Amino acid sequence: MKTLSALKKDLEFNKGLAALLEALKTIAVSQYRALEQKIKTYEKFLVAIESFFEFIDTQRVDHPFLKPGTKPQAVVAITSDSGLLGGLNIDVINLALLELNKIPGKLIVIGERGKLYAQESGVSFVAFSGIKEEERYAQAMQLRDYLIAKALEGVFGYLKVIYPRPISFTVQRVEVVNFLPFAPSHKEYATPASGIDVILESSLQDTVEYLVYLWMGQKIYEIFGLSRLAEFAARYIHLEESSQKLKELDTKTRLEYFRVRHELIDRNMRELFAARLLYAA
Repeated sequence: MKTLSALKKDLEFNKGLAALLEALKTIAVSQYRALEQKIKTYEKFLVAIESFFEFIDTQRVDHPFLKPGTKPQAVVAITSDSGLLGGLNIDVINLALLELNKIPGKLIVIGERGKLYAQESGVSFVAFSGIKEEERYAQAMQLRDYLIAKALEGVFGYLKVIYPRPISFTVQRVEVVNFLPFAPSHKEYATPASGIDVILESSLQDTVEYLVYLWMGQKIYEIFGLSRLAEFAARYIHLEESSQKLKELDTKTRLEYFRVRHELIDRNMRELFAARLLYAA
């Protein structure tokens, strides 16, 4: 059983920790709101790129971005550099490993936390530094260039990106986006229009390669932003859960403190009365 002084120290510690958690929650909320206002999606741009495929018969184009053949797969797992995210980073890595079990290949990890979890799993991987807001665009282009080069070299033919997507401030979902083989996400552009003559200055192969190059860069940049947004939201949720657990622990500690205090008062009173009776006798 803890002493009264030890319990009092625990209560003081809980009070300080609760204040720290509240401060961290406030920071996470402000970071989320600030980034939410800055992030822009490029849906119109991506749709415009995909619309070019309305005039391209991809069945006639022999390009690794469209026809991967029997090449292996690459899976990009986007995680965080920091903790306090609950199991979000682990969920990303676990889903990446699950995808690699379906089609063997190469694991590419973004972020320090993902590197740690990947090392624990014993899977070989290529690592990139975590996303930094001030360097997000440059990091997205660096990853895009790396993936494009490896795909053209024939290192892999299939490419998937796994990342945490913020559905709302309180809900995050780990999603898988298929990058290669490339296929327009909008169905109206999946089948080439018939009866339209198109004059191409470049070859179909070069045209497809450049369109996928543009699409991939903007898509990765967008995913990087959403991943950061999900990070702040997940941190708040994790801190809120920790705060609730701390309140439950503090309540138990406070009850134990008063119980021990009352027992100590009762014992002192009994000893005092016993001493008085002995003295009176």
